Amino acid sequence: MEIHSFISDFEDVPKNIQEQVFDYFEYLMTKYKNKEKQKKKFSFDWEGGLSELKNEYTSVELQHHANDLR
Repeated sequence: MEIHSFISDFEDVPKNIQEQVFDYFEYLMTKYKNKEKQKKKFSFDWEGGLSELKNEYTSVELQHHANDLR
């Protein structure tokens, strides 16, 4: 369907139908944006964040401490 024919048809339908079309459009946009967010890959930008503690604690000690904080 061409956009100009869609607009012409859209203008001819009652207001309540136009509102339903707008609602459906918003639903589709939300759905599309959520899928884009889900495609985001996991990053390891946190890697090395505790490197300054490597001389003080072992990884096992840090795991135990993290569990205690939960």
